[in-house]
Amino acid sequence: MSLLTMIIKMSEGLGKTCAIFFLTLLFSLPLGMIVALLRMSKVKIVSMITRFFITILRGTPLMLQLLAVTYGPYYLFGTSVARNKLIPVVIAFAINYAAYFAEIYRGGIESIPVGQYEAAEVLGYTKLQTFLRIILPQVIKRIMPSITNEVVTLVKDTSMAFTVSYQEMFTIGKQIANSQTSFMPFVVAGVFYYVFNAIVDYVMGRIEKRMDYYR
Repeated sequence: MSLLTMIIKMSEGLGKTCAIFFLTLLFSLPLGMIVALLRMSKVKIVSMITRFFITILRGTPLMLQLLAVTYGPYYLFGTSVARNKLIPVVIAFAINYAAYFAEIYRGGIESIPVGQYEAAEVLGYTKLQTFLRIILPQVIKRIMPSITNEVVTLVKDTSMAFTVSYQEMFTIGKQIANSQTSFMPFVVAGVFYYVFNAIVDYVMGRIEKRMDYYR
């Protein structure tokens, strides 16, 4: 198989890799905020349950979570495995990354001085207005480097979808490598991931720079 043919075949899986990436961010970023607020809840039982949820997701391998979400329903309830494996893959990725984003959000929210809440209350802001207009913009600015790090990690983690035989880029590369008895498909995959990551890193860097309005 020529190098060009190999690149074309692996490009077919790039679209599915991008689907995992963008859908994971679409669901995990807002879900992470919800989890963070539940984690900070003054209702102790809610906070404890959420904290346990986070420790489970951060303390077990993403690969194991992918297998559990994809094949768990079959072993537990006898239901058929989802024909479109993108659905369980995205669910597993979104829940896993939501746990990490939740802790990043929590750190950002707790870093805001209490005086800002008090000042907003004096000015007549409601708690919701205070959070959306005053606290959240500052939190986003402070946590952007950490968010960028997780987003870059997500690009590489998409390759774990091969564990459930989802035909994304790395899975196709692995199949070609096995059939051709060649390491070259892994090199090509590495280049794809590097370029993808370079683009993501550039975009996130531009966003960080736009938000760095104090300089």
